[in-house]
Amino acid sequence: MENYLCSLCGYEYNPEEGDPDGGIEPGTPFEAIPDDWVCPVCGATKDMFEPA
Repeated sequence: MENYLCSLCGYEYNPEEGDPDGGIEPGTPFEAIPDDWVCPVCGATKDMFEPA
């Protein structure tokens, strides 16, 4: 599973860690995250992320 980087603030989504505060379980690949999920740091939408 690949990490993804927010192009606005630099937050890196790590699928092994997920985003528990955002309701994303550890082990969730980026592609499986709901489209309405946003960056937990800056609120950027999912389409603002790029493979790290």
